[in-house]
Amino acid sequence: MVLEQLWTLFCFILTGVVIGVVFDIFRIIRKSFKTSDIITYIEDILFWCLTGFILLFSIFAFNQGELRAYVFIGIILGIIFHLLVFSNYFVKIFVAILQFCKKILGIPFRATVQFTKKYILRPSYHFLEKIKEKISKLEIKKQKKDKISDKI
Repeated sequence: MVLEQLWTLFCFILTGVVIGVVFDIFRIIRKSFKTSDIITYIEDILFWCLTGFILLFSIFAFNQGELRAYVFIGIILGIIFHLLVFSNYFVKIFVAILQFCKKILGIPFRATVQFTKKYILRPSYHFLEKIKEKISKLEIKKQKKDKISDKI
């Protein structure tokens, strides 16, 4: 009986660590990408829904849906353990990885944007300007013809 409760406590400590990792993932996203307030609110709601799902799953999977004090103690210990031991390293490493990936992926993205501007948008803009000029010249000619026909 005691061994079973210790195993359950250990499972909930791991659940707390998982919740800490999920929390850090959201921290990493916020440090790596600028988001608007509405996106931040959506991320917060998503975090709490995901955390609630993890908690409910763990409670039913490891403790047959029974709420005991050691369940909450285990979760809190797991979160604290993760935040004190792993969190700083986890966040720093993955923020660095994401920044590196953004730089690497940014190179072809910037090249694509520059190519599009130089060889697609600018020629298209000049082409459309020439068409606009021709249309305005045709409208001026038509107005002149209309004035002449009105005089007759």
